Amino acid sequence: MPQASITLSEHFNYKKLLRFTVPSVAMMLFTSIYYIVDGFFISNFVGATPFAAVNLIMPFVMVFDAVGFMIGAGGTALVAKTLGEGKGKKANEIFSLLIYLLMANGVVLSVVSIVLMEQVARLLGADAQMLPHCVIYGKYVMAGLIPFALQSAFQSFAVTAERPRMGFFITLAAGVTNMALDALFMGVFGWGVEGAGLATMLSQCVGGFIPLVYFLSPNKSLLRLGKTHWDGRAVLKACTNGASEFVTNISFPLVNMLYNFQLMKLAGEKGVAAFGVLMYTAFIFVAIFIGYSIGSAPLFGYNLGAENQAELHNLFKKSLVIIGVASVGLTALAVFGAYPICRLYVGYDEELLALSHRAYKIFSVSLLCCGFNIFGSAFFTALGNGRVSAAISFSRTLLFQLLAILTLPLLWGVDGVWLANDAAELAALAVSITFLVTQRKKYGY
Repeated sequence: MPQASITLSEHFNYKKLLRFTVPSVAMMLFTSIYYIVDGFFISNFVGATPFAAVNLIMPFVMVFDAVGFMIGAGGTALVAKTLGEGKGKKANEIFSLLIYLLMANGVVLSVVSIVLMEQVARLLGADAQMLPHCVIYGKYVMAGLIPFALQSAFQSFAVTAERPRMGFFITLAAGVTNMALDALFMGVFGWGVEGAGLATMLSQCVGGFIPLVYFLSPNKSLLRLGKTHWDGRAVLKACTNGASEFVTNISFPLVNMLYNFQLMKLAGEKGVAAFGVLMYTAFIFVAIFIGYSIGSAPLFGYNLGAENQAELHNLFKKSLVIIGVASVGLTALAVFGAYPICRLYVGYDEELLALSHRAYKIFSVSLLCCGFNIFGSAFFTALGNGRVSAAISFSRTLLFQLLAILTLPLLWGVDGVWLANDAAELAALAVSITFLVTQRKKYGY
């Protein structure tokens, strides 16, 4: 059966479930790969200081994409549930309203962030050498905020529209654009950080505007952008559903700022650069869990709307097995692949290479837990329970991270920084398990 013919209403065995979710996994993998290539070119063609500068400003840039992820995840849950109830016209009206609001929001945030970029860079601790690199890169990337936010939202909506492969191919096009322009602008033209920022902005336009044109045009998917009207309840429900994704995407960069602050005190610029290696490359492993969660979420939302508890149970059980197998395999791969990965980025500096390698091995242990936490949060978003989803996300990405990064370095110095994520994911796993057990009768999964 061709993958495009798999519908939300079918019964899923392992093979069919994997085939349905693989495009979303591949989409997130490729997204992580082109970020990896971005960091590789900056580090090897521009230098360690610009690489550290980009890593310092990146968390601030990521804060502004939180709304895109919130609307994508929360809106997908609402739209999928509405489709499951057989209300196709209403689902399209909600979809259209959310996308239009996302674009309006992007205009405002883009302008404000560009104006304040230098002040923010100084606040984050950028010194005289790092400051110009932070400002240049940040302004270019924020100029592409609208398409970037659209790309994040459409990644989820494409699956709900029963077009998961479209999301992958659009991400592929954006990634190829970014990598090719990185090589051209930095490797050939020697434009440095400015070239990296311009390449990223142009790739964001590819990733956001192509699906926008598709959904604005007549198409054979379940969704199309068109006329809508204000529906405050739908907007509130989508934002509530996506609260966990908002919390995650706000918390992650804020916590990363704290990581960078601690590392500047304990290890200086090299510590921030080592953390940059970690953030650029470790996401490739986390992306697999995120991709599976994005790909499977509409299935849970649809079957909730259709009141098909048997299929909810089937999908939930199989998902836990898939996440468990992936967790063990990816942890082993990250531990054994740590040295060659780090050498690829900072092989030109033996001290930085040693620091990055040690950080990578310690950090990799968190992969045993994080997949279950990512899935647990996305699962409750798909079921329309934004409060539980947000509680898991808040504990994982903010509460336990803050506690760990503030206390563990007092005991183990720089190693305490690398251990913080392991401790936070383990503590969050207890929260995820508690909610999964206590909520099972309510939803029948």
